Amino acid sequence: MNGRVAWLAACAAWIGLILLGLAWELRLAPLRPGGSWLVLKVVPLLLPLMGLLRGRRYTFKWSSLLVWAYMVEGSLRAASDPGPSARLAILELALGAAFFAAAVAYLRATRGAARPPAPRPSPNREGDL
Repeated sequence: MNGRVAWLAACAAWIGLILLGLAWELRLAPLRPGGSWLVLKVVPLLLPLMGLLRGRRYTFKWSSLLVWAYMVEGSLRAASDPGPSARLAILELALGAAFFAAAVAYLRATRGAARPPAPRPSPNREGDL
């Protein structure tokens, strides 16, 4: 997977996590009718959004750690919640895994672009000191 495709996949998965979190807690399967305060779980997802959209490697690095919290929530709620909430939790887990895989692919693809190449030593010839 090249860097551009990985970047697009990671951004799509991250935006999907944001939209899923909003829809889940406000409309699709809130804990209380009319929405719940659990919608605030989306706020940490907004913090790295601009860095991800700009392709900043450092943001991709720490976001790949942040997404694990959402994957844990998805796995716990998939196992414990009934009905549509469990299906939404599986979707959250899938989006989190997709982001993580795409972020790792992006970081690998852009690894060499982050730093200039090291200077090559000149070959030693006799007489050169």
